[in-house]
Amino acid sequence: MRTPLITQQGYKNLEIELDELWRTERPDVTKKVAWAASLGDRSENADYQYNKKRLREIDRRVRYLRKCLENLKVVEYSPQQEGKVFFGAWVSIENDGGNTLNFRIVGYDEIFGRNDYISIDSPMARALLKKEVDDEAIVTTEAGAVTWYINAIKYDP
Repeated sequence: MRTPLITQQGYKNLEIELDELWRTERPDVTKKVAWAASLGDRSENADYQYNKKRLREIDRRVRYLRKCLENLKVVEYSPQQEGKVFFGAWVSIENDGGNTLNFRIVGYDEIFGRNDYISIDSPMARALLKKEVDDEAIVTTEAGAVTWYINAIKYDP
């Protein structure tokens, strides 16, 4: 089960994507499908088949985004969060091996296409929640347990 949380910016990005798909991309692909269909034999028409497939992908994504935006809860920044790791925090951590990671804890729908975001539902995020700078967090995954130390916590107000 995914936690239905999202940052304000993440919510805006999903709204922009939905608007772009519905108002721009879908009408354009629909015109291409109609044009390709007017050429006759659809069974061997690559333009028709490709654009029909693209139209199904757009419609699937539009349905998903509409349902998603209905159910997501936008989490606003609060000054009480300062100093501790909560949803929306930028966290800098380090392990005993000297490996460092910097990332932001966000909702599941925000992590795609970003290497510096992790889901609130990930083992790393769960282990870090409510911790402070200099605290240690033991992250248990299938690979085993690793201890991480929190170097910095920052929020985008």
